[in-house]
Amino acid sequence: MELTIPVHAIVLAGGRATRMGGVDKPAIVVGGRRMLDTALDAVNGCHRIVVVGPPRGDVGPPVLQAQENPPGSGPVAGVAAGLAALDAEPSDRVILLASDLPFLSPAVVETLRGALDDTEAVFAVDETGRLQFLLSAWRVAALNDRIRALGSTVNQPMKALVPDQFETVILDGITDCDTPEDLERARSGVTGAPVTIGEARRAILDMVPPLAPRVASLGESLGATLAEPLVAAESLPRISMSAMDGYAVAGDGPWLLRDDIRYAGGSGELELEEGEAARIATGAHLPSGATTVVRDEFAVRTDTPDGKQLRRREGTPMRDDVRRPGEDWPVGHRLAAKGTAVTPALSSVGASAEATFAAVRGPVRAHVVLTGDEIRRDGPLRPGQTRDALGPVLPQFLSWCGIRTIADTHLRDTSDSFDELLSQVHRPDLIVIAGATGGGAADQLRGALDRAAARMVVSRVQCRPGGSQLTALLPDGRVVLGLPGNPYAAVATLLTTGPAIVAALTGRSPTPIPLGRIANASEVSSDTVRILPVVPEPDGAWRADPAIRTAHLAGVVGREALALVPAGAADGELAELVWLPR
Repeated sequence: MELTIPVHAIVLAGGRATRMGGVDKPAIVVGGRRMLDTALDAVNGCHRIVVVGPPRGDVGPPVLQAQENPPGSGPVAGVAAGLAALDAEPSDRVILLASDLPFLSPAVVETLRGALDDTEAVFAVDETGRLQFLLSAWRVAALNDRIRALGSTVNQPMKALVPDQFETVILDGITDCDTPEDLERARSGVTGAPVTIGEARRAILDMVPPLAPRVASLGESLGATLAEPLVAAESLPRISMSAMDGYAVAGDGPWLLRDDIRYAGGSGELELEEGEAARIATGAHLPSGATTVVRDEFAVRTDTPDGKQLRRREGTPMRDDVRRPGEDWPVGHRLAAKGTAVTPALSSVGASAEATFAAVRGPVRAHVVLTGDEIRRDGPLRPGQTRDALGPVLPQFLSWCGIRTIADTHLRDTSDSFDELLSQVHRPDLIVIAGATGGGAADQLRGALDRAAARMVVSRVQCRPGGSQLTALLPDGRVVLGLPGNPYAAVATLLTTGPAIVAALTGRSPTPIPLGRIANASEVSSDTVRILPVVPEPDGAWRADPAIRTAHLAGVVGREALALVPAGAADGELAELVWLPR
């Protein structure tokens, strides 16, 4: 947070939490993190930060600590204690916030600070229209004036501080946790503010740590990423060899043609004297004494009393059809940079340079999980069941993203099924779960992730379909990708999010995002990003399908790509293209 006027923060982390049974609310974990840590991260860019409440051994410098006097005397007393600890100048700014806001972000804090420019105080308003007194920004002088005007700060409600003139900012995803019901909704992700697709990708790249590097065969590591540059162990060519079928010659012509023939891979010795020539095949190493190669079409053979004579055809160019040692690269040459994907081409280059082993991260291995009692892969369908049209093909879509499927599971809709899955499946780097992300009665995934102390990286995304997707990080480093259950929604989500997970886990260098003009963008756009199949037009533009059913993949048959059509897009506007497997 780069500011010209110092901005400080007061984080209230005390209170009795009577509606929560007297627990230490700031220490409650939501999305794999303490709510106090979420608050501290949100104000991390502030000049000075003070936490007000009972002393905490895990909060240390540079964060200050203070406690209201007497302890437990209410939020206004806490604000006064925090302000005294900050020792701020009257012209400074200060952010007030409670530590029970599980989805608070630095962007929210910056929005409040920015709105303070023309007023004395700014208060956040949540999605329900409720004024959040403990999510506000103040001028220090104005806050000091309000505290002094009260006389006593003991057991005063926060609304007692509210000045006659103030501004408000409506913000999404800032609902606090006052009751067990609030906590359950937060842990299920219902109150999490959705992010854009770009923000989701950045969060994954920032929060998901890379896999440990390992030395492995490039040929067996397709889909991995180089953890160190790939360096040539041998020059190429290693020795001089013929670049064409023709004749190895020594000196200037004409030459006496010998009966010897040099083949590629031949191990016999052959030495040419000045004025001699011998047949040579492409890729064969030059005989000793040879100075160049004359290709077949540039050579003329004639019979003479001394034997067969070879000369260069008149009018042909003087070319050296020899590949000299190190012509392509010398020993130690950097063949590929760190962060390069291990592809068949890279593996081939490594073999050419005798660099067949390298330090790599990945490939990413996935355990695929399909959820739902109604899903059946084989056998006749019973009433209420539906055919598994996603599970059998999901590994192919994962492979397109650079992910190897090593196992798959069908999970029943039981209260503890996800707890067992997360505790027992340890082998893969990634657990891909289709279904159970929406927060409905049978959707138990979010609660299980919270019980497993997973850190929520992406809770919801501003797009259709795929808005209910999630990405979480388990304490041992395993990543969980939650996909919607409908086949099209699952595939669209995977293709837009999966590559970011692969890049984060393997340390892969970013690649340019392909863009295309959407000819009928105004017809298909809505109030959020839509992920739609597109077909190419003769003029190079793309036309999006105006309607798509998510229950099957019929909409992508014969299509080359999906387009991320922006909200409110005009015809001809650019959109990101996501290529479909071919």
